[in-house]
Amino acid sequence: MEEAIAANLAAVHSRIEAAARTAGRDSADVSLIAVSKTQPADAVRAALAAGQRVFGENRVQEALAKFPELREAYPDLVLHLIGPLQTNKVKEAVALFDVIETLDRPRLAEALAREMQRSGRRPECLIEINTGEEPQKAGIAPTEADAFIADCRDRLGLPVTGLMCIPPADEEPALHFALLREIAKRNALGVLSMGMSADYETAVRFGATHVRVGTAVFGARRPLPAALAAK
Repeated sequence: MEEAIAANLAAVHSRIEAAARTAGRDSADVSLIAVSKTQPADAVRAALAAGQRVFGENRVQEALAKFPELREAYPDLVLHLIGPLQTNKVKEAVALFDVIETLDRPRLAEALAREMQRSGRRPECLIEINTGEEPQKAGIAPTEADAFIADCRDRLGLPVTGLMCIPPADEEPALHFALLREIAKRNALGVLSMGMSADYETAVRFGATHVRVGTAVFGARRPLPAALAAK
């Protein structure tokens, strides 16, 4: 497993470098988030052994089962929450994650602000934009983004550093990456988390600072243990 994951990481980095070069960008400005959701701790250890330090998890409980021990061995590990966050998991999320990418509604913003004030821990926050305005998806509508960003930063004092999006599966992702870039630009936000295994090279060309890549690094997702799937 270690050799395969190391080879996959090298291939992804090579493609990021090529995409950045095409766009006239420095590939050092693009951070690879290895999406380790449903992957066992051994797979994460293999990626760590290959030099990867930034990881993304979808579920608070799954991350709690894997990462505290890994972080003891690798204190420079950086953990992003890239899945939806329930308000009853805010305390655990603020304690565990370094970046919360899925700030997507006022109630969650209020809960995060309260917990950050209580705990003194302030993970970076990215606001999730529903660029396709899909009713089944989380995220702030593009037309409401500016007001929500201002409220999170100015009234609540949240450490908002950027934006995240997941384009519709059946649409050209470049259009959505361009929209996210424009919203970030007019709000002076420097972080753009966009692009996954199928489209991260396009995202790099449109200014992504973070790409979230899972299957291209770890292979197919594994079934989540029933005890964690229920949480």
